[in-house]
Amino acid sequence: MLMSMRSRIEGARALAYYAAALMDLADHHPDVTQRRSHQARVDLLIPVIKAWSTEMAVEVASLGVQVHGGMGFVEETGAAQHLRDARITTIYEGTTGIQANDLIGRKFLRDRGQAMKDLAASIGAEIAALADHPHPQLAPIAAQLKAALGELQRASEWLLAEGSQQLVHAYAGAWPFLKLTGNVVCGYMLARSAAVAGRHLVAGTGDLAFYDAKVKTARFFADHVLTECAGLAQEVVAGGASVVALEDAQF
Repeated sequence: MLMSMRSRIEGARALAYYAAALMDLADHHPDVTQRRSHQARVDLLIPVIKAWSTEMAVEVASLGVQVHGGMGFVEETGAAQHLRDARITTIYEGTTGIQANDLIGRKFLRDRGQAMKDLAASIGAEIAALADHPHPQLAPIAAQLKAALGELQRASEWLLAEGSQQLVHAYAGAWPFLKLTGNVVCGYMLARSAAVAGRHLVAGTGDLAFYDAKVKTARFFADHVLTECAGLAQEVVAGGASVVALEDAQF
C-alpha cells in the first residue's frame, strides 16, 4: 500500500511539472511550429492531469486510512481529513466524467488522434533508450511501458474508428481511456526519472539512496499500475455497448 501511494504521488507530480514545462515552451519557444506542438500536447494532457491526479489522490488518501486501521477512520491520526479533502478535488473545476468527455471529444477526436500519436512517438523513443540502459532494472520497466503503450494505441485506434460510427460507444469508454492515458504517461514520467537515476547509480555519483528509490518506485509502478492497462483498453474497446444496454425505464 505504501508503494502504491508513493508511486502514484510521484507520477502525478512529475506529470504536472512536465505539463508546466510544456506550457512555458508553448509560450516562449523561438520556433512557431514547436510552440504549436507543445501547446497541442498541453491541451491533450490537461484533462488527464486534472482527472487522473485527483482520482489517484482519493485512492491514495483512502489507502492512508487503511494503513492506520481503525485509528485511520477516526480523527486521531488525521488520515480521514486527507480523504475528505481529496474527495472534493474530483468534483470542482470539472468532474472526472466531464474531464474524460473533454479528452475524448474536444482533444482526441477533434484532431483525429494526432496529439496522442505524437505523444506515443515520444514515449516510444524513451522505451528504445531504456532498453539499452546499463542499469539492470531499466529493461523490465521499458518492457512494461512498451506493453502499456501498445494497449493505449489499440484503444486509440478503436476510438478513432468507433467515434465516426457509434459516438455513444466511444464516450462510454471515456473514463477508462483517460485512466489508461494517465497510467501510461505517468509510467513514462517515472521511467524518465529512473533513467536519470540509473545513470547516477551506475556511475556511483550523487545521493545513491535517493536514486535507488527512484528506480525502485518506477519498477513498482511498472509492475503494479502499468499492468492494469490491458484491462482498461479492453473496457474501451469492448465495454461501450453494455454501458448503454438498459432502457431508461429499467433503472
